Order: sequence, then C-alpha cells, then structure tokens
Amino acid sequence: MRLPVQITFRDMDRSPALEAAIREKTDKLERVTPDLVACRVTIAQEARHQHQGRAISVRLDITTRGKEFAFTRKHHEDAFVAARDAFDAARRVLQDELHQRRGDVKQHAPTQRGVVARVDERGGFGFIEADDGRELYFSRENVVHPDFDRLRIGTRVEFLEEAGAEGPQAKRVHA
Repeated sequence: MRLPVQITFRDMDRSPALEAAIREKTDKLERVTPDLVACRVTIAQEARHQHQGRAISVRLDITTRGKEFAFTRKHHEDAFVAARDAFDAARRVLQDELHQRRGDVKQHAPTQRGVVARVDERGGFGFIEADDGRELYFSRENVVHPDFDRLRIGTRVEFLEEAGAEGPQAKRVHA
C-alpha cells in the first residue's frame, strides 16, 4: 500500500520534478519503516534577502503508529538538497526508533558502587569491595577520575563490571 503524501508549496511555483523526487524518497522511507501512516511535506521559499538570494525550507511531518515526528531543513536556493537532507534526518530517526522497538539497541551495564579496598601503587592495580560484598580487580587504565595515584583505601567509587580473564573486573572507575 502506498503511503499518502501531501505536498504543499508556499511562496513558490509547484515543481513536478520536486514532487516526483519527494514521492520517491517517501517510498524509500516506507520500505525502511513499514509502520508509517502519513507524510506531509511543505516546501517554502523564505523571504528574499538582498545579498543572500532565496532560501528554501522543507518541513516533513511524519506520522507513524503511535508517534509523530517533524523535521525541517533549509538550503540556500536548492529545494532538492533541502528535501534530501530532511528525508535523510527522518530516515535516521525512524530507523533508531525501529531498532529500539525491536530491542536491537545495546543496553549498557548498570553502574555499581563500592569502596576501594586495596591499592598497589607500584603494580598499578587495586581491588574494590562492591556494595554486595564481592571484590573486583581494577587497573590503573580503568580509573577515570581522580587519577589512580590519588585513590585511597576507603574512597567511595562507582564502576561498571565486566568479565575479565580471571573473573569480574571494575571498568570506568570514578570517585
């Protein structure tokens, strides 16, 4: 089924070539995101400036099942470029939305908290006692803030846990 597209020209003449290009871009957008319901496109010529010529703006109002999106792009004198940029932005946002609904978006590990239990300054590593009682290794490279040399036993820290070669490790450690 072809998506209904409403194309409006403001303060400029209608362009069959631009309409055809917009319909082609809408068809491609529909293949990327099949749950599109409606698409309204407004092409407007901005007020003419003495030194700049005419600026063209393209606004897309896109409706999907459950959400509405608006995209506006301007280009100096070229409606085709403004339309391309607006549709590119719409495609990126709609693809991201689709990936989120499908669960394709990477989930970040939750931040954990603990206390620095031991530090070996010469070796450049230490151990954190997590709030749940487990002990996790961390190295100098895993400390974000403050510097590794400023960490002291008892310093309260936050970190991400990752599996290491010899068990769980603390990454992105910061006070």
